Amino acid sequence: MKHRTFFWFILPSLAAMFLFIALPLVSVAIQSMHVEHDQVLIVSENCGPFGCTEATIIDNEATAKLKAEKPLGKFNGLGTYTNRSHLAFSEVALAWSERESLSDFGSKIMNLPFYRALAFTLTYTFLVTPMVIFFGFLIALGVNGLPKMLKGPTIFFSLLPMMVTPLVGSLILLWMIDSEGIIGAALQIMFDDPNLSLKASGTLTWITLMFYGVWHSAPFAFIVFYAGLQTVNEDTLEAAMVDGASRWERVRFVVIPHLVPLATFIALIQLMDNFRVFEPIVGFSAEAHATSLSYIIYNDLSGTDTKFFGSAAATSVMTIIGIAILLLPVLIRTWRDFNRKVV
Repeated sequence: MKHRTFFWFILPSLAAMFLFIALPLVSVAIQSMHVEHDQVLIVSENCGPFGCTEATIIDNEATAKLKAEKPLGKFNGLGTYTNRSHLAFSEVALAWSERESLSDFGSKIMNLPFYRALAFTLTYTFLVTPMVIFFGFLIALGVNGLPKMLKGPTIFFSLLPMMVTPLVGSLILLWMIDSEGIIGAALQIMFDDPNLSLKASGTLTWITLMFYGVWHSAPFAFIVFYAGLQTVNEDTLEAAMVDGASRWERVRFVVIPHLVPLATFIALIQLMDNFRVFEPIVGFSAEAHATSLSYIIYNDLSGTDTKFFGSAAATSVMTIIGIAILLLPVLIRTWRDFNRKVV
């Protein structure tokens, strides 16, 4: 294909990416450098027979005029990134200087909202992603070995978790683990403790959220792996059987190498999705024990009186940077494998 023809072929895609991806990202980055305007206050003195008192009122007209003149807000530079709600440089330095031990330093850091959310986000991402790949692969192997008559219904029921809206699915599981739900009541009977509650423990809340993440995302990995299993070379498998390879050896030396590119693709998708975990936290009302970077953005923008656009934009930029850092090793490995095949 000629370069000129190729350029006109990809021009619509490039224009769409520029308008709907590049420009919004630049806009968010600029917004993160600004904070909300301070309210204009008027101090008046009221004098009466018993003396004078000062009263402070908000000048709504002047405040509205200021916002109209500078809609982005007051320029703050990188101050939003370094304040207590985000990277908290001053608080981290103070905690390090006053530390009694590393565990004491860690506990102080976990009291800061950004680091507490980052800890859960990373834990969720690095535990749920490999488990989704592992269980998706096991389910695909199991379904692929079923008789043809049973494959259709089994695939349908296996995909149900992915068909359910994440928020609805998390609400269903929340009702099930409630003290009056089937799981919550069964655990109370099993441990003979009427006060046992999965929602009261931070550790159990984290485990529940991750269990839900695996349950909801494993069908995606399953259907990708199942499609890949249909392309495995039957002659290679038969040759391995003739050579005396067991089922596990055929899976290890034939099937898994064939599915590695698909596993890389699933890892890329899951890393991006899991690092932006949000719906389960809202559905489980788990913000007391677990918050994520996406939840911080939601919290900044959900205020009825004041919406912290600059703070939400700064968290969004750091979320994008975090996703890029996570994806970089996978992308580098994919690029190397591609170059090796080309050579």
